[in-house]
Amino acid sequence: MKTARLVKISVLGLLAMSVQALAQGGPPADNMIDGTLYPPGYTPMEIKNGVYPRVYAPNTEQLGPKEMRVTALGTGMPNVITGNQKASGWYVELGNGDVFMFDLGSGTMENLAKLRPDWSKVDKVFVSHLHSDHVGAFAELYIGGWMNGRYTPLQIYGPSGAEPRLGTKSFVDNQVKSWAWDIEGRRQGFPIAGGKVTVNEFDFRNEGVIYEENGVTISSFPAIHVLDGSVSFRLDWNGRSFVFGGDSYPNKWFIKYAKGAELVIHECFFTPAQLQALLGTPPVQATLITSYLHTPPQAFGKVMSAVEPRHAIGYHFWTFHDVYDEVLETVRTTYDGPLTLATDMTVWNVTDEQVVVREVYEDENVAPTGTTQAYRDAEREPPEVAADWISDDINAGKWDGYQPPPLPGQ
Repeated sequence: MKTARLVKISVLGLLAMSVQALAQGGPPADNMIDGTLYPPGYTPMEIKNGVYPRVYAPNTEQLGPKEMRVTALGTGMPNVITGNQKASGWYVELGNGDVFMFDLGSGTMENLAKLRPDWSKVDKVFVSHLHSDHVGAFAELYIGGWMNGRYTPLQIYGPSGAEPRLGTKSFVDNQVKSWAWDIEGRRQGFPIAGGKVTVNEFDFRNEGVIYEENGVTISSFPAIHVLDGSVSFRLDWNGRSFVFGGDSYPNKWFIKYAKGAELVIHECFFTPAQLQALLGTPPVQATLITSYLHTPPQAFGKVMSAVEPRHAIGYHFWTFHDVYDEVLETVRTTYDGPLTLATDMTVWNVTDEQVVVREVYEDENVAPTGTTQAYRDAEREPPEVAADWISDDINAGKWDGYQPPPLPGQ
């Protein structure tokens, strides 16, 4: 009931602002604050004295000049995507205005939309590996983000594979080819550059920097999971550090590069007994999957005890009550430091003084944030490009009981 009332107020407010603006002779001005587009009517407020609200209402809090905010868009599994839990996706916002995504698993776009971001800035994704629960929402961000406000190419950073067909470039190229009908039909309506993808594929054996811009450095290092071509990442900026591990057997690279970092995310998979009970997996396969291809709770705790992060984050299991408590208890047999076993839409704010862990206050009926003037001015194909998209015999089937309005300026 509370959510519905908030949505009604928001819609009425938008209508009032639009009517007022039109009466003054033009559309509403972009709600740009410090280079970021916010939804109409929103002004982020400075956090005073380090006291945060208990829940995070998106677009209401101004990040400090050295602050990092991380939101779990998805923490779950590939085979069940629910309203409460999507697959892997992590949204990182920095006090300099930069935003990054780490993984883009199935369902994560739904939770990203609830944050109502400036879509023109959601253009850099770092992919840990090519399982569907880590890249399954590619088309939704590629095409949906383009429609919502991105007017520059989507940038994908991801590892190579043992052979070209198993690498990130092949994955993206084939995704784009598979959506040819959709993309072709949007060429006339949306910015040309926003419909493109730039693939930054790097050697999965790389240990070092793959991105360096605006004071932000992102490095990759190998992981061990199923096939060659899995990696983890570390982001460093202005004293803040964030380490993201995709799926992996516990490995020496993670211990090396995550040592002493602030927010450290690593998978914390099921126990063998849990996988047997949940999916009916035979004992041998359950042990192989949980303890040789992934990292089970006890091993996750050992990894974090070795890394000693400022705050540890575990994910990649169903957060059912009968599973969650057992996972937590098992982790605590090997790790006693600061910890969150993440659920979807958990949010962490990191400053010099503290790490604050909260939940996002969600609106299930969000509208797009809006688009910037730069998006509206971006180059598009002329209407003539669509002249022959529909064959003459199909066009002849148009009903004469409807007459569309003339195109503006024609």
